[in-house]
Amino acid sequence: MTSKIRFRRLAGAAAMLGLLVTPALAPSAVAQAYPDRNVTMIVPFPAGGASDITGRSVAAKLSESLGKTVVVDNRAGANGSLGATLLKQAAPDGYTILVGSIGVFAINPALFKDLKYDPMKDFDLLTVAVRTPNVLVANPNFPASTVKELVEYLKKNPDKVSFASSGTGSSDHLTAALFMQKTGTVGVHVPYKGGGPAIADLIGGHANVSFQNLGAIANHVRAGKLKALAVTADKRNAALPDVPTMAEAGVKDVEVYSWQAAAAPKGLPADIRARLEKETIAALNAPEVKAKFNDIGFDVVANTSKQFETFLAAEIARWKTVIEVGKIQPE
Repeated sequence: MTSKIRFRRLAGAAAMLGLLVTPALAPSAVAQAYPDRNVTMIVPFPAGGASDITGRSVAAKLSESLGKTVVVDNRAGANGSLGATLLKQAAPDGYTILVGSIGVFAINPALFKDLKYDPMKDFDLLTVAVRTPNVLVANPNFPASTVKELVEYLKKNPDKVSFASSGTGSSDHLTAALFMQKTGTVGVHVPYKGGGPAIADLIGGHANVSFQNLGAIANHVRAGKLKALAVTADKRNAALPDVPTMAEAGVKDVEVYSWQAAAAPKGLPADIRARLEKETIAALNAPEVKAKFNDIGFDVVANTSKQFETFLAAEIARWKTVIEVGKIQPE
């Protein structure tokens, strides 16, 4: 065999090896091309709520950084579990993400016995986006004007004080349940179809007290339409600087935040997951986005996926206990 023939055969073998090696490099090439089409962001609640506001703010910035449109898809139903189930069923390719509430991630697993998803097992957690404390507010004509007075009134008038909430299993409902468990008091839970109707009846005198998100009631408190007794944060809030924390008011372990977070279906390619986490955190930390959230009473969290996992495990355990002790059942 001549040297020329031997060289040609070696070259041909090398070419064949190249063809065989190329597919092994395909995943990296695909990841580098991500995204090559629009991304869907599921928001498991109607337009206009906290999850929707958070999702649309993040989607706008992600569209810029990813170079493809992030389309918000509102899929409301079953306290957010409908949209969360759709996320579980979606392909783990980075083209479907979800922005949802504390209810979707931490409360539903304890509230619904036949839940179709497990947030710890079925989702790739990305980040906790924002949080806001609840504020214990009352109708201006309600006799109690401090937490101490409310506790005393509840003990003297068991089952006569109505606690309005935005629905069974909501953050404001469970905060009220936690408050009563910690103070050894009893009240009447009155669920509404959303925070808006609950606040309207509170202002109108048809309900007595409620734990509502800071952003939803701050203007009503400043206008004198509601009176604030305490905030469920670890420190006082600049929006209502004269309102004490629950701990300052004498009730420990009722530090509660309503929060929104982002996740994807379980099993994302590592590099796509890392990019989505990085870009979502960057979107939340954009100055104009942070300013918008601050205006409506939200604090940007933007933690890492590992921090989210640790936080969520603790939140699920906490609310499971509150639900079991309070014997709370879904509507």
